[in-house]
Amino acid sequence: MHGEILSWAMRITIFLRMLQWDTLLSATRYGHPADLDPNRSDFHRDYDRIVFSTAFRRLGRKTQVHPFSVNDHVHSRLTHSIEVSSVGRSLAITVYHLIKKYLPKYINEYHFGTIVQSACLAHDIGNPPFGHAGEAAIREWFRKNRNSAPLRDLSETEIADFENFDGNAQGHRILSKLEYHFLDGGMRLTYATLGAMIKYPQLAKFGQPTSLFSTEADLYRVTAYTLGIPEVETGKWVRHPLVYLMEAADDICYSILDVEDAIELGILSYGDVRGMFSYLCGPDVDIDREFQENGQNFRDFLSSVRGLAIQNLIDDVAVTFVNNYEAIMSGERVKHLTNLSRSDVMEGIRIAKRLGVERIYPDRRKTELEVGSYTTLATVLDAFINGVYDYRLNGNNSYRADRIVRLIGQAKIGQSVTVAEAYHQVLDFVSGMTDNYATYLARQIGGLAMGY
Repeated sequence: MHGEILSWAMRITIFLRMLQWDTLLSATRYGHPADLDPNRSDFHRDYDRIVFSTAFRRLGRKTQVHPFSVNDHVHSRLTHSIEVSSVGRSLAITVYHLIKKYLPKYINEYHFGTIVQSACLAHDIGNPPFGHAGEAAIREWFRKNRNSAPLRDLSETEIADFENFDGNAQGHRILSKLEYHFLDGGMRLTYATLGAMIKYPQLAKFGQPTSLFSTEADLYRVTAYTLGIPEVETGKWVRHPLVYLMEAADDICYSILDVEDAIELGILSYGDVRGMFSYLCGPDVDIDREFQENGQNFRDFLSSVRGLAIQNLIDDVAVTFVNNYEAIMSGERVKHLTNLSRSDVMEGIRIAKRLGVERIYPDRRKTELEVGSYTTLATVLDAFINGVYDYRLNGNNSYRADRIVRLIGQAKIGQSVTVAEAYHQVLDFVSGMTDNYATYLARQIGGLAMGY
């Protein structure tokens, strides 16, 4: 089945029934059936494979919101991903107990929780340096250079992968193709875990947001078929139900923790977030007294109320999932669970998101660094895309092109792959860079190494 395109008859057969947990929780992985080891489930293996991967480790030097922060308490993509995985596991276990009667008997709460935990752990693994600004910089470079010699022969589907570049799609590429088993199944995670992290199950040719490049379309097609997820249109699939839990865990964490980071950096004060935490903690908690009893130290205050706030949100999201269970299992695309809930506790998240839009994300220093990231990534892409184009034309007869390909480290970047795959391998290298290394390399390329 690997690499084959499913017939429309198969797609229609899948679509005519509701999503089924028996297939949605498949422990089969690329090239391997499920392993019945009683001491370490397939889903726990997924978690371990992600944790020990180099792609995950590099998240420690990648921007969450604030580039190059000198404050060690500010989140990186690594700390954010670990926190999301913790919330996701707890949320999934809570949901498990609410829908247990619908689930296969061989799935316990720890299996169910670990699938979501692993998906959450990997949800940002494909993000390039400089966070969302890095994604935008990559997209802009390819759009501006669409008619250049290296890009002009790409098809519309191929160029769409680059013009709509998304860290989610790059994450799927890492997990399914690159890490551990290069071009041969990648991490070989269970199909349940892969399905649970595909937040936007459509190809990049349909625009943003996307979780799938055309180069991995057939790989995901096999994943979806195994999970019983319908392909409703060529290149568009129904969401895996557990994606909603992964997405909610991410919403909870970034909303609260972006505020926490903004407090650390002096962008917000306690007065700005008092109402938010009042909603999150509920009427039984006197927020002002908690703040006073913690010496008006925001770190200590947050330590005393964070757990309660997150637990309230978990309970609320779990109920919201159950309230929308039929629509989700029918394959309907419903809103974020945090947007569907109209509870008082969720008002705290809505306040946090407004603070993000109005106060945190427009911060001047953050904006200045993001503008600089455009120049940094443009410099790197100019050198590497043109270098690979030169290498494919002239091989190692071009000294500069040969050195660029050696630096990328992929021997298959020559004529043995398509030009689109070759440029994807450039983005594999570029998006894998940490903020620090991308800045260093751009300065080297620009002849500014002495200023670093």
